[in-house]
Amino acid sequence: MEVCDMAEAARRLSALAEQVMGAPLPLRLRAWDRSEAGPPGTPVLVVRRRALRRLLWKPGELGLARAWVAGDLDVEGDLYEALDLLAGYFWERGENTGPTRRAAAALAALRDPALRAAGRELLRLAGPWTPPAPPPEEARTGRRGPLHTLRRDKQAISHHYDVGNAFYEHVLGPSMVYSCACWSDPGDTLEDAQRAKLDLVCRKLGLRAGQRLLDVGCGWGSMVIHAARDYGVDAVGITLSEEQAAYARKRVAEEGLTDRVEIRVQDYREVHDGPYDAVSSIGMAEHVGSARYAAYAAGLYALLRPGGRLLNHQIARRPLADESRYHVDEFIDRYVFPDGELAPVGRTVAQLEEAGFEVRDVEALREHYGLTLRRWVANLEAHWADCVRLTSPGRARVWRLYMAASALSFERNRIGVNQVLAVRTPESGEPGLPLRTRDWRG
Repeated sequence: MEVCDMAEAARRLSALAEQVMGAPLPLRLRAWDRSEAGPPGTPVLVVRRRALRRLLWKPGELGLARAWVAGDLDVEGDLYEALDLLAGYFWERGENTGPTRRAAAALAALRDPALRAAGRELLRLAGPWTPPAPPPEEARTGRRGPLHTLRRDKQAISHHYDVGNAFYEHVLGPSMVYSCACWSDPGDTLEDAQRAKLDLVCRKLGLRAGQRLLDVGCGWGSMVIHAARDYGVDAVGITLSEEQAAYARKRVAEEGLTDRVEIRVQDYREVHDGPYDAVSSIGMAEHVGSARYAAYAAGLYALLRPGGRLLNHQIARRPLADESRYHVDEFIDRYVFPDGELAPVGRTVAQLEEAGFEVRDVEALREHYGLTLRRWVANLEAHWADCVRLTSPGRARVWRLYMAASALSFERNRIGVNQVLAVRTPESGEPGLPLRTRDWRG
């Protein structure tokens, strides 16, 4: 197809977007010819011509994701404001029947030769009718076959975590904790808030010297180090990431805790050396998947002694009226957490109870995760050049969009995060918990 170089591409593109979506773009648009259109005083969405080809070949979330990662879409101005404005335009809360679905259907129709005349202007704007290659940062976990096999889960974890420990040092800061912190005040340092979270987990688990702790998904070792150093436990941390394990072992050695802390590259399904007095699972259960969650809960129950406690710290989504309509955002699935799934907190509690646990406490920390993510984004932006050098421009763009959008999702109550304390209550019925469990913070 011969491409006509069109002046005022932004105006034409804005008009087409309004026609397809049924509403005007809520922010200003700048096209490849430097033309601009849309409301002034808002962040600017910068669109390269190749972004249109990506959307025509993969309408909806995946096309948008690929365009962002490749740099074919960008935002000038406040990223949080831009995402907030676009949230009601592309992504609607609820049953996943909002504008993204309508846009995907409309754009897919434009690929039909019989209807191509109706989309001639968009096709001319898009340029050569060839599919751009996906960005190299897209996950290659094998999109076919059963989910959550040992091999596939290891590949998925490697995609997310094995991008270089130095990169995560810049983003996470000295604490090296990749889960929601606990804030007493928004002015706290990230390190203090993460230390408070680790200590809260230890107190909820009732840790004391001589006990055995299993930390499932131990990351870079922060939880097991904190528990062994400050509470005197013997701890085992397991992860599927080789890079995390190497880093955690080095930290354990530097703390002089090699006699009390063991780091393993091991799947939770391969742990058979119970009983443990306590199990912590902090930001790991999102990787388990709905089909495996019952086995996950039952496996942790079996690893605990009677009276032992589980602290399950897990992101939750809002429930849907029709749960069969739940789908994982394609940007998250392809670029961030391959094969990850979220569940409503009620379903998580029910499955823990079905495994035999007595659920004794549920604490929502939704606002805390918004604060945490904003600090991570600020760290990433402050070290942008180093993060790009250590990974790739596309990888840095993935993390910036993912964390900023996630911060808004927590702040707008689209998703939440909860600490669930569950006990393998002995036959005597006495779990050994304080009478007032909300004294954890005392």
